Formats: sequence, C-alpha cells, structure tokens
Amino acid sequence: MVDDVKFANDNPPAGLGGYQQMRRLVLAVLVVMLFAALLFGQSTFPPDTPMHESIEMFGVLLIFLGVVGRLWSTLYIGGRKSSEVVSGGPYSITRNPLYVFSTVAAAGVGAQIGSFSGIVLFALLCAGAFHIVILREEKFLRQALGAPYEAYLARVPRFFPKLSLYQEGDTGSFRPRLLLNTLLDGLVFLVALPAFELIDGAQQSGMLPVWFRLP
Repeated sequence: MVDDVKFANDNPPAGLGGYQQMRRLVLAVLVVMLFAALLFGQSTFPPDTPMHESIEMFGVLLIFLGVVGRLWSTLYIGGRKSSEVVSGGPYSITRNPLYVFSTVAAAGVGAQIGSFSGIVLFALLCAGAFHIVILREEKFLRQALGAPYEAYLARVPRFFPKLSLYQEGDTGSFRPRLLLNTLLDGLVFLVALPAFELIDGAQQSGMLPVWFRLP
C-alpha cells in the first residue's frame, strides 16, 4: 500500500520508510518460517507421481505470475514524483497489487511440497500477515493524503482484484533501480524451486525425518 503512493519531490512524510521496511521484513520472515516448517513435512502424494508433479508445476506458474505481477506493479508506482494516489494498471483493480502478487507467489512456494494444502496454507499465512501491515498503512495514508485517498478507498477493493475496474492509466517516469529491487525481492520465491527438490531428496534418503503429511 505505501509503495502505491509517492509524495511531492520524493520527500515522504516521516514514518513512510518504516512501513516499507516492515513489508520486506514480513515477507522475509514468512518465507524463512514456512520453509523451516516444511523441512519435516511431506505430501500425501508420493514424489514423482503425476499428481505430485502437476501440483509442483502449477506452483511454478504461480511463482512466475507473482514475480511478473510485482514487476508490473512497480512499473506503475516506481516513477511517481507528485503527491497523488496512483490508480492505474494493477492499482485500478486492487489497492495492494504488490501484496496480492506476493501472496500468489507464496502459494506457488507452498505448491512445491506437492500438496494442495501447501498452496492454501502459504497463501493464507502470507495474506494474513500482509493484512496487518495493510491496516496500519491505511491509517497512515488517510492522514497523509486526505480526500483523494478516501475516494480511492471507496472505489477500489483492498485486496481481491476487481477486474471490471481496470484502467490502463499512465506509468509516469520509469526508475530502473526500483524495478531491479523488486526483481531481487522476487528471487526469494524462486529459491523455493531447487530448495524443495533438495528437501525431497533428503527425506527420501532418510537424512530428514517426516513428521507430518499434507494432502
């Protein structure tokens, strides 16, 4: 949410940077905690079976969709320099596209265990954690932006996209550095691909115990 708004002369009100850091911290902590938990979890669908492999491949698609969506969102928000609410592109259908696409990518990470439950669990935990951050950001932005932001709140849904609202809008000036930062953040999700292959191998060889199974 805070990434969705830029202020005049690129001088944000005090406290804005803290919210941005909170978003990054929440994302990093979630990835580490969920990855650690799944060191000892396994799908009820055995590795190398068609169902297990299909779920994993679906997860790969979700991860890439999430990474591309985050880049798309950054294209619209990264170059804004005036004090305004950005409401074009992905921001026309949801107020928090960066969080939405991060949740999609997290669901893809959960799919790498080869389990439907992993998809749902990762998505719910990620969305729940971001919801707490979003509520704090909304309070801050109401005070910072006033009536224009209130109108945006009333028109565009907080999280789940409403495609009928889509408007292309203007991306404004482009900042390669911000796009690069977003890409680097997204690489965290891609680490799941080789990581879960290693976990599968370690579990099958007996190096890692299996404490629970997910359907």
